[in-house]
Amino acid sequence: MDIPQVYQEIFKAGSTTYFNSSIFFPKDVRLDVFILYGFVRVADDFVDTIPQKKEEFLEFRKKYEQAVSGKKVDNSIIENFIELMQRKDFKPAWVDAFLYSMELDLTKKVYSSLDETLEYIYGSAEVIGLFMAKILELPQEAYFAAERLGRAMQYINFIRDIKEDVKLGRQYFPLNDYDLKNLSQEEAMNNKEEFKRFLRDKIEQYLGWQQEAEKGFKYIPRRYWIPIKTASDMYKWTALKIKENPLIVYEKKVKPSKGRIIRNVIKNTFKIRR
Repeated sequence: MDIPQVYQEIFKAGSTTYFNSSIFFPKDVRLDVFILYGFVRVADDFVDTIPQKKEEFLEFRKKYEQAVSGKKVDNSIIENFIELMQRKDFKPAWVDAFLYSMELDLTKKVYSSLDETLEYIYGSAEVIGLFMAKILELPQEAYFAAERLGRAMQYINFIRDIKEDVKLGRQYFPLNDYDLKNLSQEEAMNNKEEFKRFLRDKIEQYLGWQQEAEKGFKYIPRRYWIPIKTASDMYKWTALKIKENPLIVYEKKVKPSKGRIIRNVIKNTFKIRR
C-alpha cells in the first residue's frame, strides 16, 4: 500500500528531520511510521496552534476512545492508528499517557520542577519511542533506550522552540537554579551570560540522555538502523549548533537542511556497510 498523500503532507509539515529520515525505512515499516506520526501530529497540532483548538482536541480524544472500544468513527487518521495499535500490540496506557500530555498543553503553562517536565515528556515523547520499538519489533531490552531517545529529542525540541513556546505562554524548563525570571527574549538579552549558562546546562542534560539512548542502538536491525541513527545525529547537530550560540534560538528555528540529512544518510550507509 502506498502512503496516502494526507500522511505525507502531515509528516512533511510537522518535521523535516523525521520525514527525511523516515523515508529510508523499508516500505511496509514506513507506512506504519507515517500512520503513527499522523495520529500524534494531528493531536499535537490542536494544542499547539494559536488560538488553541481545545474543542477539536477533546473531540479527537473522544473519537479515539470510541474507536478503541470498537465503535466506528468517521476519522481515517484514528481508525488507521487503532488498526496499527492492535496489530503491533501498543499498550493502551501509552496512548493514554500521550493524550494526557497533549491535554496538559491546554491547561498547564509553567513547569516548576524537572519531575513535572519529565512527566510531560513521558507522554509526549518517551511513549513515541515505545511505539516505534513495537513497530520495529525490537526486543524488550531496547525499550529503555527507545524511551531515552524520545526524551532526549523532546528536550532538544524544547530548547529549539523556546521563542515559540514563550508566545504560547509555556515554560517547560524550571528556572530554580538560574537568575532568570522567565525565558522571554528580553530577559535573555538582559542576562546573556546567565541565559547561555542555563541553555548549555540543558544541552549537557540532553547529551547525557542521548548517550544512554545510543547504548541501545545495538538492538536495532541493520535495515532500520540508518533512519534512526540519522534522526538521532541530526538532533545532536541541532543541539551542538545551539550550544555554540545559545541566543540563536531567538533568531531562528535551528533545523538541519534536507541536504545535510541526506549527506548523513549516505555517511551512515557507508558505516553500516563497513
